[in-house]
This record gives sequence, structure tokens and C-alpha cells, in this order.
Amino acid sequence: MMLELRDIHAGYRKLEILHGLDLHVEQGEIISLIGANGAGKTTTLRTIAGLVTPTAGKVVFDGQEVQDRRPDEIVRAGLVHVAQDRALFGDLQVWENLEMGAYTQPRSTIQESLEQVYQLFPILLERRNQRADTMSGGQQQMLAIGRAMMARPRCLTLDEPSVGLAPNLVTQVLEAITAIRDTGVTVLIVEQSAKQALAISDRAYVIESGSIVLEGAGVDLIDDPRVREAYLGL
Repeated sequence: MMLELRDIHAGYRKLEILHGLDLHVEQGEIISLIGANGAGKTTTLRTIAGLVTPTAGKVVFDGQEVQDRRPDEIVRAGLVHVAQDRALFGDLQVWENLEMGAYTQPRSTIQESLEQVYQLFPILLERRNQRADTMSGGQQQMLAIGRAMMARPRCLTLDEPSVGLAPNLVTQVLEAITAIRDTGVTVLIVEQSAKQALAISDRAYVIESGSIVLEGAGVDLIDDPRVREAYLGL
């Protein structure tokens, strides 16, 4: 098992957001986590990334407990997070942002990693000398994912990668996520475009009020009446 959350309780100060949350991700899977705004999706990913320390429960990555490790230690272990706000270095050029993503890696790996990212997102090669803050929203999202890939993750978590993007760019980003999985990287994704995310997912979880209430194959949940009514607008 690549990643497992066991009875996680977590939140901010005295406000508990996650109430005994359990989920697991097998190696090579794409897993979607869907739910309403405020259900705890982002808190779940932030807890996995070490940005929120759980008050109870365990986060187990590749057989090792990581709930008490620093975020940079978790990245070094191969578990890399792409935040919803992208957190790019706006005044740096594309190639500089990408190289910043490789800070945990030997310099000897950077060129190979750059070539892999440019193959995944050719627009980043074309715009490699452009400042990040002058790029479109879709290009910035590709850069954020590309920068995460520079850390050579074994498991990648993404928080709302399609937020604010035009429909054609949403499709392009989700296709890229499938391509990332095909390179051997396990993926856990929180996504507002629930139907499209479920379509590319091996399995998915539905979170409500900080707890998992439903899980199943992605294609099965697309046809589940509860999911269709609550999250797909059908």
C-alpha cells in the first residue's frame, strides 16, 4: 500500500475538520476525493503533506508513519503536494521555478527531470524564459504540476488543479495527470470537476463533514444516484 490514513482527526486550532477519516491509495492508482466545499478535502491533503499535524491517527506512506515529519522531509520521502493556490515564484522565470522544485534532488538529475516535464507540458519549454506571473492560469497550473514533478515524486497529491480554468484546459490538465500516472507515479486528486475526475480515477472517496461516507470505482460512482445528485448536478 502506497498511502494510508488511519482514523485521522485534524483541524485548525480548536476547530476539528477531520473526524476519524480513513482512506488508502494503492501504488499506481489515481484516486479522487470529492465532496462539498468545507467537507475537509483540502485539510486532508494538507495533513498528508505535513502542513497540518493531526491530533490523532496515523498517516502512513510506503510503510512509514509520516504524520509527525516536516513537510520537506515528506517531500524527500517521495510524497509531493500541489496546493490549490499554486504558490509559484511569480518574479522568477519558468525554468527557475522548475529548478526550485528539484531542491531535494541531486543536481545531476535536474536536466533529465526538465526534459520529462517539457515532454509532459510542451508549453513550458516554449515559455521557459517567461516570468511565471505573466502566464495564463492554465499555464501556471501546468507549471505548478511540473515543478512538483521535478521532486521526482512516487505519490503526487493535487488540490483542485482545474480551478479557474476553461473547460478545454481542464481536459488537458486531467489528461496530463493520467500521463503522470502512466509514468509510475501514484496520484491522489481533489477536484471540483467531479465527473471528469471520476472518469480518470481507479477509485474514489466521497467526504462529508470530515469523514468518508462512500467509496468505490470511479466509473461506478459516476452512476451512483447519491453522487449524481449531490456532486454532478445530474
